[in-house]
Amino acid sequence: MDKLTTLDAGFLEAEDSDPHVSLAIGGLAILEGPMPDPAAQLETLGRRIRACPRFMQRLRRRPFDLGAPEWEDDPHFDLANHVRRVAVPSPGRDRELYDLVAEVMSWRLNRSGPLWEIWVIEGLREGRWAMLMKVHHCIADGIATVHMLAGLSDDGIRDSFADQIRAAAQPRPTGLRSPADLNPLAWLSGLWGVSGAAVRAVRGAGEIATGLLRPSPSSLNGPLSGLRRYHAARVALDDVRQVCQSFDVTINDVALAALTESYRALLLRRGEQPLPDSLRTLVPVSLRTADALDQPDNRVSLMLPYLPVDEANPVERLRKVHARLARTKRTGQRQAGGAITAVTDRIPFPLTAWTVRLLTRLPQRGIVSVATNVPGPREPLRIMGRKVIRVLPVPPIAMQLRTGVAMLSYAEHLHFGILADFDAVPELDEFARGVEDAVARLVASSKRPRATRHLSLVVSN
Repeated sequence: MDKLTTLDAGFLEAEDSDPHVSLAIGGLAILEGPMPDPAAQLETLGRRIRACPRFMQRLRRRPFDLGAPEWEDDPHFDLANHVRRVAVPSPGRDRELYDLVAEVMSWRLNRSGPLWEIWVIEGLREGRWAMLMKVHHCIADGIATVHMLAGLSDDGIRDSFADQIRAAAQPRPTGLRSPADLNPLAWLSGLWGVSGAAVRAVRGAGEIATGLLRPSPSSLNGPLSGLRRYHAARVALDDVRQVCQSFDVTINDVALAALTESYRALLLRRGEQPLPDSLRTLVPVSLRTADALDQPDNRVSLMLPYLPVDEANPVERLRKVHARLARTKRTGQRQAGGAITAVTDRIPFPLTAWTVRLLTRLPQRGIVSVATNVPGPREPLRIMGRKVIRVLPVPPIAMQLRTGVAMLSYAEHLHFGILADFDAVPELDEFARGVEDAVARLVASSKRPRATRHLSLVVSN
């Protein structure tokens, strides 16, 4: 039987630490109509779901945490218990759909059986329908969840933006390949590189610890209620690429800069002064290699940059985001997160379980939000012959983080899925529009002549 890693089991502990938390990840596919016959849906979904054994397994926990939880086949597995049908209220707009998604994602999954659900949603405008896949975080991270959702499509996932992530693009070591590998100078150079990586990891671990302990002055951090709000934003990938080319930044930089502007506007509307340390953000980093994109588990590290909500100029804000992410990568936070995860898997599980349980119950005031970038399919999917118009991510929130944002690239668009505590962020629709407006401003700046862009930046400052 497969055992949970310390990271996988940690999501169970984080959920147990707060009765108002549900640590499930969601993927919402919106499809063209008409909706297929319910019996045909169940038969097709059942056939495709069985291709992933984890969907038919449940968790078995050891008494007193003497060993890691294990996956075992569920002898009582019944597909009908996991595929639900529901209709959105009239008039079936995005607002009604998002309200339903928020409600469903606030409910915890039943741990006595397989930890997933698929909600088939009807009643959308223009004859559309939707499928919400809900998977517990102990099963999979964002990339694996998107692959599971894409696995339900008629042709599976053939080409994914995930091929471009750093871990997937890195060549895997294959050992000694030639006598030149025995060169003492080459060996010393490699040893120096390993030593440098170790130093960066230690430095990164120190920065992670500091980030967790130093409070951030923001109303975006605090206790959670049991209710959620959900909203989404969408921008054209071609527009984002134009900004990347004009300012020599990455797609992730543009997405985080847009989020930073919307967070800044949110704080200003509340009468809070955005400060340099107001928005320390948890940014997960994938460690998933190209041959493990579809494996059901978690393979992530993290970075904890301060996003520059104190910066008023959009272009300068984008440049600061780029510079801070580059610095965070250099200081070794990514390597430290991966090293900590690897080390804890070698410590006796009772010790790590009790430690994680204690840490997840302590009040956390250092991190304000989570923002994760999930690469999706490059080409539009089809499910039961219907085109998937949009794929929207739904992140979880926990540990006093009142907002979470997941960005997912699908076909020609970059989608932002935003989940928030119901009481803490009532203006979530305005926040989502702010993300789209922020990207539009960067696109407009990218179209100006270089000298004009520089002059506007100087005048603004």
